[in-house]
Amino acid sequence: MRHDEFDPNAIDVEDQRGSGGARRGLPVGRGGQVGCGTIILVLVASAVFGVDPGQLLGGLEQVQGPAQEQSAPAGGALSESESCRVDESSLQMCNALSSLNKTWQPVFAAAGVPFKAPKLVFYSQAGQSGCGAAQSAMGPFYCPADHGIYLDTDFFAQMDRDLGAKGKFARDYVIAHEYGHHIQKLTGVSDQIRSLQSQNPRQANALSVRLELQADCYAGVWAAKNRSRLEPGDMESGLNAAAAIGDDTLMRNAGRRVSPEQFTHGTSKQRMEWLRKGMESGDDTVCDALMR
Repeated sequence: MRHDEFDPNAIDVEDQRGSGGARRGLPVGRGGQVGCGTIILVLVASAVFGVDPGQLLGGLEQVQGPAQEQSAPAGGALSESESCRVDESSLQMCNALSSLNKTWQPVFAAAGVPFKAPKLVFYSQAGQSGCGAAQSAMGPFYCPADHGIYLDTDFFAQMDRDLGAKGKFARDYVIAHEYGHHIQKLTGVSDQIRSLQSQNPRQANALSVRLELQADCYAGVWAAKNRSRLEPGDMESGLNAAAAIGDDTLMRNAGRRVSPEQFTHGTSKQRMEWLRKGMESGDDTVCDALMR
């Protein structure tokens, strides 16, 4: 997708690259921390199954109480403009963020829903979010506590190498999906789902799949609303990336038995289906069908 150059005054970017490592534990309530062993389990699950670490830690919140918000470190002294030009991937993400903001702000205005743009946080290997420690093994994630999209740009090399998800639009799909979670936070959908998960623990994974597929759908809607900027092969690149991170595909590639009851993001077929629905319709209300 062809992007306009970002306006540094119109996007919120934080750069934690080179700002130091993560804390030893994650606060999960008034009295304790998630120990190192739990963190390792979270990272392994994230790496193998493609599980959103926020979702895993959210599950811990349901058991041990809500996490206390943490303030992310100030990071380096780079300006938005400088941070966005560290490398090609950083520039693409900033340009995509600018496009996402421009696309979704009028949609919220038309619906009469207050809009707040998310911030994009770059980190390398380790960093801090309002939801706790950020680790590169987690992959990109959205933190609802500080409305941040957290990204280690080295992840894109892993996408190319390990997942076969190549192409610039595959990268756009990643940030557009995380932006979809931001939309869910602003509309209250994610809070509603978390409440339902707490009330119905046995349905927690199935409800999580709905959230993830809706975020895929929103990513497709963004692409459709910028259809004139799509380049040949973009749609195929996005669909290929969606297929590569389906729960069934990740489990199979990891040499594990495919267990539908453990799905948290949806199958490759489902992820492709809902990304395609967004792309073909360009209508965000189509994505609401997942929540009915």
